[in-house]
Amino acid sequence: MTLLDLPAGLDLSALRSLAGSATQALDVTLPDGKVPAISYLRVSTKDQATRNGLEEGLSIPAQREAAQRKAEQLGAVIVKEFIEPGESGKTARRKALQEMLDYLAEHPVRYCIINKVDRIARNRLDDAIIHATLRQAGVTLVSVMENIDETPSGMLMHGIMASIAEFYSLNLAQEVTKGLVQKASIGGTPHKAPIGYLNVRLTDANGHEVRDVQLDPDRADLIRFAFTAYATGDWSLSKLARELETRGLVTRPTPTFPAKPVTTTGLHKILTNPYYQGIVTFREVTYPGTHEPLVTPETFEQVQTILQQNHVTGDKPQKYDHYLKGSIYCGCGKKLMFERPRNHQGVAYDYFTCTGRRFKRNDCQRTAALVHRVEQSIENRYQHVSVTEDEAEQIKAVLGQVFDALAESTSDERTLLAGQKAKLEAEQVKLLQAHYADAIPIDLLRTEQDRIRASLHAIKSRLDTLATTYDNARIGLDAILGLLTDIGDVYAKAEPAERRMLNRALFDRITIDDEDQATLEPARTIATILDVIPRPHNERTLPRDHAGQGSNVQLYVDAMERCGNRRPRVQKLVSAWNQGIRDGSDCDGEADDALIGASAEPKKRPRTRLTEKEVDAMRTAREIGVSVKAVAEQFGVHRGTVWAKTR
Repeated sequence: MTLLDLPAGLDLSALRSLAGSATQALDVTLPDGKVPAISYLRVSTKDQATRNGLEEGLSIPAQREAAQRKAEQLGAVIVKEFIEPGESGKTARRKALQEMLDYLAEHPVRYCIINKVDRIARNRLDDAIIHATLRQAGVTLVSVMENIDETPSGMLMHGIMASIAEFYSLNLAQEVTKGLVQKASIGGTPHKAPIGYLNVRLTDANGHEVRDVQLDPDRADLIRFAFTAYATGDWSLSKLARELETRGLVTRPTPTFPAKPVTTTGLHKILTNPYYQGIVTFREVTYPGTHEPLVTPETFEQVQTILQQNHVTGDKPQKYDHYLKGSIYCGCGKKLMFERPRNHQGVAYDYFTCTGRRFKRNDCQRTAALVHRVEQSIENRYQHVSVTEDEAEQIKAVLGQVFDALAESTSDERTLLAGQKAKLEAEQVKLLQAHYADAIPIDLLRTEQDRIRASLHAIKSRLDTLATTYDNARIGLDAILGLLTDIGDVYAKAEPAERRMLNRALFDRITIDDEDQATLEPARTIATILDVIPRPHNERTLPRDHAGQGSNVQLYVDAMERCGNRRPRVQKLVSAWNQGIRDGSDCDGEADDALIGASAEPKKRPRTRLTEKEVDAMRTAREIGVSVKAVAEQFGVHRGTVWAKTR
């Protein structure tokens, strides 16, 4: 108890007068000539109360025997004892203590026997209040280990011992906190490990005890499954909790609580605990842990994203689920939610309704769409997004060149990222040192830690990407292209869970218009792959990038090859190509009557070829930092030629 815990109407002056008044001796002599007494026995922790597997541990029986001997010396008989197993003395709100005070108010007792002053209170104010209450009831407080009584010297000794007990408690708390902070700062776990891990005590080579954290062989794989399963987006919390119960996941048993299945709330706490990705949190500060993580940071972030998405009103999967939920949108831009109303005969109908209209978020007037019509529309659209075998080969050839170029340029980037990583780690250490010195507040510390952690995560992810061999990347590209060449049939034959994965992997969103027709918006990665395909030249109704054509640089290079590097004529020819004319004009402005109006390549003309020596000179100039424009002017060629020869 502290001053803040005291009742508002407490009269401290009356308390002082009560504590200073003489004890009123009561005639409470028992028939055998002895006086009644009570004893108060307390240990601070549950471990002390059950040590060595004993019902009362070791300390409680020792205190009881000492109290019995003291009662015999005082000529008293202990008529009742009050035991406090595993309660801190920092507060007076203890069950056995309050029961003892209530007992003294109704029964005449001469002595209250305790083992030491710090057993009854570790707070000076609490000690004064309890002592005053005992004096009012005519009870003398007796300590087994200390010489305290109602004499002036005994009162002085009591006050000194109470102050020492308070100092010991506060100093111990400070030292323990300091040790826990130090343990967390080096990656240790300063608290009980969560489910999936075990706190273990080991002995090192020097015989010293080492407290460590290891994976729980019975629960670690189930916790890992919980993260990977929820990251797919196919599970709700309640459904996943039931699945984990079926697989045998239960909490760790304790002396107070037996093992039981993980509840939905408990599962949510597991999925949001950063400890599983290798981060230790202590006193709102995070540290990189030394324990083995159960999930990757990418999986953990994916789980957090899905948890946030599932909090959208009207899109919770606990009641009804559908593989299109979260992927389809109304033409107004709001998500379509899945509903299953029933008629008077109990027949259920599946609909998609706009959340904008359903919750009056906008003026959308869209009516409900039957689920099977939406499913069929999306399945039909999949038949038009496949690529041909020739297009797949073209994509493979172009991206193969990109992989080769990236493989050559990763060395410098890796060095730069390593330097940035070291700088951020040093900044992280300085930030913690400033926090230990009370130089920055806790909210600023959390903000800076989140920023540094996000930057480090991005750098580490990029370094891991650079470390991946491009041979593996080519294998992945072949798998994607093989899927894209037959994506319509794959989607038609896929199960609902597989369809959900395809929709989320290939498309950022699927929009359903008022006529239940689907529009698929490719994800950025897929759109990039599709843009590599060189489309026929008559596709000029689309913007250049959307038509899948290359940039003007490639056109200039082709034209320069045909026109002897003469830029004025090349520029005019490329302009005609960009307008889709391709009228057969050659580099001299002449036209072939047979090709006028047709889509034909320009005639090849003799050109001034660059020698190998000139190409080497161009590459050397670029390596020493000469601009592309300066190199082009020096050799009398177009900038596109410089790029093509020196890339």
